[in-house]
Amino acid sequence: MAHRYWPGCFRNKEKMMNKPPLLISACLLGQPVRYDGHGKALPASDLFELTRRYQLLSICPECQGGLPTPHPAAEISGGDGSDVLDGHARVITQTGQDVSCAFIDGARQALNSAIQHGCRQALLKANSPSCGNRQIYSGHFDQQLQPGSGVTAALLQRHNIIVSNENEMNGLLLGTKQQP
Repeated sequence: MAHRYWPGCFRNKEKMMNKPPLLISACLLGQPVRYDGHGKALPASDLFELTRRYQLLSICPECQGGLPTPHPAAEISGGDGSDVLDGHARVITQTGQDVSCAFIDGARQALNSAIQHGCRQALLKANSPSCGNRQIYSGHFDQQLQPGSGVTAALLQRHNIIVSNENEMNGLLLGTKQQP
């Protein structure tokens, strides 16, 4: 899935050009791109406020990396997203398949989209092995969270893009910036 602008975000080009771009997880827009084939749409009021303030650029790193939807659940084993990028950890599915390359490729495509569109901020899905910015699952498929970032979040953060998750939206809606 290539990045795309969320339908209905822009009523006219002039208003669109005055809004800062915001990279956003496609699943948060309700697109059925998660590993389980579902979306996790934000409340309509939050989406309305985001579209008022930002030019939304929808991405799904896992789809962009070539994973089908749905696909087996995956977790980072042996570290976090930074460790995957450095070759010290892997992204493994519940069935034992190493999907690290797809996650890294999707992260690179998300970064390229952010750079191409001048994004300085991203709103990504919490706890995801791609998009989680504060916590990710443990890598043991035991529903336990641990501190760390997903692969895409880590790559964006390395390039000084501020990454928030849906639980941290107040900063985006109030116009305050969080630390990268």
